[in-house]
Order: sequence, then structure tokens, then C-alpha cells
Amino acid sequence: MSSEADAIIDFDDKKCCASCGIAANDDIKLKNCTACHLVKYCGVKCQREHRSKHKRECKKRAAELHDEILFKQPESSHHGDCPICCLPLSLDEQKSGMMTCCSKQICKGCCYANAMREIRESLEQKCPFCRHPLQSKDEDFGQNLMRRAEANDPVAMREMGKRRRNEGDYGKAFGYWKKAAELGDSEAHFQISVFYRDGKGVEKDVKKAIYHAEQAAIGGHPWARFNLGYEELRNRRIERAMKHLIIAANLGHDVSLRSLREHINIFVSEEDFAAALRAHQAALDAAKSPQREAAEKYRRNRTSCVL
Repeated sequence: MSSEADAIIDFDDKKCCASCGIAANDDIKLKNCTACHLVKYCGVKCQREHRSKHKRECKKRAAELHDEILFKQPESSHHGDCPICCLPLSLDEQKSGMMTCCSKQICKGCCYANAMREIRESLEQKCPFCRHPLQSKDEDFGQNLMRRAEANDPVAMREMGKRRRNEGDYGKAFGYWKKAAELGDSEAHFQISVFYRDGKGVEKDVKKAIYHAEQAAIGGHPWARFNLGYEELRNRRIERAMKHLIIAANLGHDVSLRSLREHINIFVSEEDFAAALRAHQAALDAAKSPQREAAEKYRRNRTSCVL
């Protein structure tokens, strides 16, 4: 290790300013370098004066800290758990639905069980979570979404963005997603990354596309993770690409698992693929329940009757 790095560590251990060497006391409070957290400074002036000496080490450590966060396996996907049965929501969006009255994503198993109970007992149809009467018209759904979006509900703003995108109004869609992303919505980050990648509603910007994809991936979005993996493959950063695909497959993402299978003994070992396969199946099994299976059977029967 260089003498410069040794000096940085010594200053940090003694809680001294890395630039002027002044020690912390009751009157002088030192603050960490916000990027790397390796050194401390007594003020902005010292930080600026020390920047030329610290820049390389700071950039390297900041990248390491970023990767620690980026490549950490999320506990669940960005969908999270159903707030009623507390089981993980499926990545298949057809197996859950958002209630516009409360912006909760409810699995179809809980929706089905609630609907069957209401039919048996001749009850009014209500939201299975907040018990608000269900609306039957699309315009009522839109009004609920708008009302919640105006109250800064990130889920409602995200869904309003999707509506505006489907209508072809990319500018308004981007505006809704930007607000939702600022409030931490991973799906909004993903949609923004796609807009920056494709140049829809905004100018193409690869750096911004990657930034928002990374924020979505950190939040457990498997498609964002998959996109990052293929961006890394395109740039020949194979190890990083495989890490992204493994994390996505562990969340139950079928496309990432298939991609890993295509790269067995090329870029990914048989052991790593086997581990990803087991984690993928565990994620699928965790999202199963008798109620959800009954709801899926009911849906298939209705579809076959219509056909």
C-alpha cells in the first residue's frame, strides 16, 4: 500500500482531518467524505484542497461501495408481499391486481377468496384490503388513481404514468414516473430507464438509463437486472453480467434463468447454474398457496368457456 494510503488510514484512525491534520474535539466536528467514507474533513476548504491527492482512492472505494449495494441479493422482488396473506407476489402481473382505492397490490388468491365469501353471504363487493366499495366503471378507476396521485402516492403516480404512455403521451408519462421514482418506486425507475434507453419522451442517454436501471435492480426489479446483465455482456464484462442474471433468476425470473442455461460452461459454471435453479424454484414455490391455485383454476375455466 502506498504511503499516501497509509497516511489516509492514519488520519482516519486518529479522527483527524485528512488535509490539515487537525483533530476532532468538542468545537471541531469532522465529516466523512460522502463518496468513499475513507477520510474525514474539518470543512469544505480542506476537502477541496485534498481532492487532488484523494481523488483516485476515493473513486475506487466509491465504486466498490456502489457494487456492494448493486450486487446484494434482494430479499424479494419489487412487487413485495401481498398485504393480506403476506406471501410473496408472483412476477406474473396477471396473478395480482392493484386496488385503486388504496394502491395495494393484492394477489388473486386473496381477491378470489374475498369474492367467494361475498357471493356466499350476499355482501356488497368491497376491496379485500381497505373494504372500500369497488367501482365498476373505468372512469371511476381513473378518478381514484388521479386522487391518490395528487396525494403523492408513488404507486398511483406510476400507474398514471402507464396510462399516459399507453395513450401515447410520453411527456406526461415521464413526469409521473419521475415523481414516483423520487419517492422510491422501483417500477418507475425501470420505466424511466427504458425511456432513456429508447429515447421516448426524452433524449437518449445511456448513463441515465443505466442509473435508473440500477436503482430499479437494487429495489428487486428482475427485468431491470436482466437489462443490466445484457448491457454488461455487450461491453464484455462477463462476470458482472452473470452476477446480474443469477440475482434475477434467484427472484424467480424465467428469462434470466433461460439465459444462464444458454451460458453453462461458457460464462457460468454448472455449480452456479444449479444453485440459481434451486433458488429460482424456491422463489416460485414461495409464491404458491391453495387460494392462489383455486383463483388460477377459476381464471382458466372462465377463459376456456369464453373460447
